[in-house]
Amino acid sequence: MRSEELDYDLPPELIAQRPAARRDESRLLVYDRASGAVRHRRFRELVDELRGGLVVLNDTRVVPARIRIDHPRGEVLLLEPRGGGEWEALARPTRRLRAGRRYGAVELLEHLGHGRWRLRLHGDFGGETPLPPYIVEPLDDPERYQTVYAREPGSAAAPTAGLHFTPELLQRLESERVTLHVGLDTFRPVTANELERHELHGERYVVRPEAWERIRAADRVVAVGTTTVRVLETLARGGPVAGRTSLFVTPGFAFRRVDALLTNFHLPRTTLLALVMAFAGVDETRRLYEIAIRERYRFYSFGDAMLVL
Repeated sequence: MRSEELDYDLPPELIAQRPAARRDESRLLVYDRASGAVRHRRFRELVDELRGGLVVLNDTRVVPARIRIDHPRGEVLLLEPRGGGEWEALARPTRRLRAGRRYGAVELLEHLGHGRWRLRLHGDFGGETPLPPYIVEPLDDPERYQTVYAREPGSAAAPTAGLHFTPELLQRLESERVTLHVGLDTFRPVTANELERHELHGERYVVRPEAWERIRAADRVVAVGTTTVRVLETLARGGPVAGRTSLFVTPGFAFRRVDALLTNFHLPRTTLLALVMAFAGVDETRRLYEIAIRERYRFYSFGDAMLVL
């Protein structure tokens, strides 16, 4: 698949800059693969659309992973702990940074390529919630970039499909939890000309054995977000209940455990969009995105949601 097949044109005003006033008041585009029908709902009506099934959530929690540095002015985004007080991170401006030097609380140890560094933190590093770069307005309440069920700290970005849930809505659903800590693989854009040449570094996950047994035995599984899909399909292929996954889901992928997908609208040229195309179909996904743009849905992290049945 050519990477340009993941492109689409989005009017800038459709990039959501702030979350909905109430989480479950966001819009929900529903696509029924069996009939081809498209419905426009509110997220609070999700229960009516699912009509049963086990909803699987990623309960990772975003850490204060963005650290601002001076001289040169830039920032560090923590990606993953490496043990011994060391981290893997993205840092910019990479060309002006040097291994062996300290930039405030950040000591750069080794450049790993493509803006990635091995580093050590010293003292109170004063991290901030790492909002995506396309959100340019400040966030009044950092908890709005966490799901209401976030429990396990470790992510550099939120599993945004889950931002729409409220405690009241969750009480009306049968649900189970897995954990995948969102890192570089989830938000790094595809730069290779061919999608299959894109490199995944892997992300950490863990699933309680009893949770996997319940998921494995369920009649119908609804995955909330692309990160949840990667965990479930990794385990469905014999993966351990804790480890790293570099599973790359592209069109033509055979899904073994995910029966329905709840997801946000994703950026062009991303592996997230490729996964949605694998589940819903390439042409169908393009059509759904065209409908969403025409109907003025809100896109990306704080935007609206799509349910593929």
